[in-house]
Amino acid sequence: MITLGKYNTLRIVKRVDFGLYLDGGTESGEVLLPQRFVTPAMHIGDEIEVFLYLDHEERLTATTERPLATVGEFAYLECTWTNEYGAFLKWGLQKDLFCPFREQKQRMERGHTYYVYVMEDSKTHRLMATAKVERYQKTTGRQRALDFAEILLRYLYENDGYCNLSDHSPADDISARFGVSKKAYKQAVGDLYRRHLITISDDGIRLNR
Repeated sequence: MITLGKYNTLRIVKRVDFGLYLDGGTESGEVLLPQRFVTPAMHIGDEIEVFLYLDHEERLTATTERPLATVGEFAYLECTWTNEYGAFLKWGLQKDLFCPFREQKQRMERGHTYYVYVMEDSKTHRLMATAKVERYQKTTGRQRALDFAEILLRYLYENDGYCNLSDHSPADDISARFGVSKKAYKQAVGDLYRRHLITISDDGIRLNR
């Protein structure tokens, strides 16, 4: 059985001009891997690992691209554009991840980044993001801080090793950018500092190179 929004290992069953068809099982049938993701090393009968999502026409589609997060995971994603229904976040696939207004804590803005949870909409079965992450964080406060430390570390790697939020930054600024409390932010910073991964200064934190 295949799983939407996750990595699946599927067997190549057919080659066509516009890609490869993979065996999705009796329920899903054949799943297209578009030609742009096909490599010379792929042959009929081979099993390959692919990520499954719905394309712009709501068709089940495979890709060898690797998103920044899969269903059930948290990630820090940049908003690339918005429309009258919500925001679209860059997450590593050609098709951006949608976050409807009802799942936003505040109106997302293009160029800003947000801490979100990736999920499958129970009604439409489309993949989507929610910024209302608290309902999915069932671990202890300390564990959440450790989890967020990894998100913060990835943010530093993706932003030239610098974050301009310090221990003294307003809680609202921290929440707006990362969707966590000031306490959780300080705990994560402390964890990274104890691991000798960052340097703390009055104007923010920097990744140790």
